[in-house]
Amino acid sequence: MQALAQIDGWPVENAVAAVVAAERILDARGDRARSFRWASVTKVFTASAVLVAAEEGILDLDEPAGPAGSTVRHLLAHASGLPFEGEVPIGRPGERRIYSNTGFDTLGDLVAVRSEMSFSDYLRGAVLEPLGLAGTELNGRPSEGLHGPLDDLARFGQELLSPSFLAPETLAEATAVAFPGLNGIVPGIGRYNPNDWGLGFELKDAKEPHWTGSTNSARTFGHFGGAGAFLWVDPEAAVALACLTDRQFGDWSLEAWPALSDGVLAEL
Repeated sequence: MQALAQIDGWPVENAVAAVVAAERILDARGDRARSFRWASVTKVFTASAVLVAAEEGILDLDEPAGPAGSTVRHLLAHASGLPFEGEVPIGRPGERRIYSNTGFDTLGDLVAVRSEMSFSDYLRGAVLEPLGLAGTELNGRPSEGLHGPLDDLARFGQELLSPSFLAPETLAEATAVAFPGLNGIVPGIGRYNPNDWGLGFELKDAKEPHWTGSTNSARTFGHFGGAGAFLWVDPEAAVALACLTDRQFGDWSLEAWPALSDGVLAEL
């Protein structure tokens, strides 16, 4: 796809990108085997592991977890009241959308206790191995510690277009708005009223401007990471776009990423 050539002009040393449909990678550009840091894109993998744990019955989405009054569902939806970093709540559960790394680390700890194994081992067995993501590993926190190559992130995008390791109804619940109407900030971008989120997945809905394209449908979901990575899935276009770079997220991202997304969708 001609649109993928845009990454060659980005102000980064290394960038890779892939466009995928449910059945295959449609096109890719860059070194697909090179390992990159995924940062907060990790959260959609951690969320997926939590959802598998719920399907297996080792935890319940509505059981208490995190601060008083919070549940697993609150933690997944950044609605527990926990801050970006730190264990002292700065709000009441269900009151605001407060993006929290600590909340996802708390989820990792809960899964580790319930499964009686490390969270990295559970993630590997529940998500990475079933999808054949052999190049990806968790080196650090459940909120931000994944590293891996483009092909693995692209494969996950395929999975989200046609789920196999999660029940379709589970993914549908995870990509619907959890706790509708909550206001909040998407870190590095700005405040949205409301700031819609699913269970681990950020939802585009009516957010403008956004890090996805202006032509992405409102049903688009995914996540970006501070290390310069992103994955979005647009169910209406039946396509996903995965991108990894070695430059920290910043103003350049908000110029480059939407242009790439719109270019890809225009070609399709």
